[in-house]
Amino acid sequence: MAIYARQKESNFAPAPEGVHVAVCCDVWEPWTEERREDWGGGLVDKTRLVWLIEEINPKTGRPFEVSQIYTLSLHPKAKLCQQLEAWRGKTFTDEERRGFDVEKLIGVPCQVQVVHRITDGGTYANVQTVIPLGKNQTRLSVNGYVRRKDRAGTGTPSDEGDKFHTSPEDEPPF
Repeated sequence: MAIYARQKESNFAPAPEGVHVAVCCDVWEPWTEERREDWGGGLVDKTRLVWLIEEINPKTGRPFEVSQIYTLSLHPKAKLCQQLEAWRGKTFTDEERRGFDVEKLIGVPCQVQVVHRITDGGTYANVQTVIPLGKNQTRLSVNGYVRRKDRAGTGTPSDEGDKFHTSPEDEPPF
């Protein structure tokens, strides 16, 4: 009997590049990774933030998801800190830097700039920048997204589950 190796067909479509109205829909539970040796080595805690954007994926009929992995750090040079400060429109105080609950981000609207990174394995949509919504921009209400930690096995988002509605306030609530 012959055993064939072949390239699998992918149903994956990356989110389109550009600036999109979005809402944070998930914060993954933290995990620990080994830091690169050229950055001093050691262990660091990581998390992933996930946003839904207003663009609909024609293959799934659902909003595109974009995400970014961050080191859980509020050091001024950390990418997470820089993007959160841009999103909220102000720097963290010394007291806020002592501990910030990133789960407060779930349901908070914003704009994300998506850029494509092309590698041998395909095209990936990365979140380059996160900024607040502009005045009079429509806020997304996200229904039917199930957080990763609440999914059974390797399931995918379904039409049932948590419902996130954005706040009518003008400033992010964090």
